[in-house]
Amino acid sequence: MPVTDVGTSGAIGVRSAGHGFASLGIGTVGLTTLTLCVALMGASAASAQVLTGQERGNAQVEYSRQIRSQSVTRTTPRIGRYSAATGQGFVLDQSGSQVLLRFDRSNETWVLRPSSAPRGDTIYRNDAGEQVLRVNASGGITLYSSRSPGGSPVSTESGPVPSLEPQALGPVQLFNLMTRRSGLISDAVGRLVQINVYGDESEALCVEALIVATDTVIRIARSPSAKPFLERLRVITIIEGNRSAVTYQRGELRVVVDPSRGVAGRPSSARIIRAIIPED
Repeated sequence: MPVTDVGTSGAIGVRSAGHGFASLGIGTVGLTTLTLCVALMGASAASAQVLTGQERGNAQVEYSRQIRSQSVTRTTPRIGRYSAATGQGFVLDQSGSQVLLRFDRSNETWVLRPSSAPRGDTIYRNDAGEQVLRVNASGGITLYSSRSPGGSPVSTESGPVPSLEPQALGPVQLFNLMTRRSGLISDAVGRLVQINVYGDESEALCVEALIVATDTVIRIARSPSAKPFLERLRVITIIEGNRSAVTYQRGELRVVVDPSRGVAGRPSSARIIRAIIPED
């Protein structure tokens, strides 16, 4: 499934909790001692050969790792604002070794993971394994999205580059956000949908997960062919855990975020869609 831009939107019944892990013959002693010494020398030499082989193997592994790392580093896109030939604008930022992308007029930040490709290219994929960017050895970028599944060339643009790190809200703002999102979700699906947010390690990550989850549900509700998958939806829960995950069972859409991984600890809309609409 190609990447799709996400618009703003949202979900009633608000409940927020959180802030709350030898030989015995005398004539043979000399011979025995000599034999023992020779045996020990042989064992020592064999051991040295084994160690040398291990070191050689480790050196080869390290060399291969450095080559892969250099390939990825050489084709890492520059931080900045970009525009595809299809008209899609987006911003690229970096959080350590992670490449972050956000489309214009979207609330979702995508975390892209690099992998080496033929001819020295690097492919950047989202957490659902979908190809989003391809960067060639000379730095040229191609965007893959719902508008351009076959790829669209990208050019740089001028302008400020906003930070794509999640922003924290205060308790009042969080409550108001949950209320607005619950109302929007309820209107979209035609019934009351309760929103719960539990977490005390990273409020900012929980907030972003809430926005992405509700935006995704609203997009699904706007599709006549996809809306029936939301018939059982009654609750959306955002909760912290040791590993990011998305489940949709017994009327509850549960999104688990992993604060220890920063932005990468929040499931993307692509994973949420796959949880709600199983692939055939």
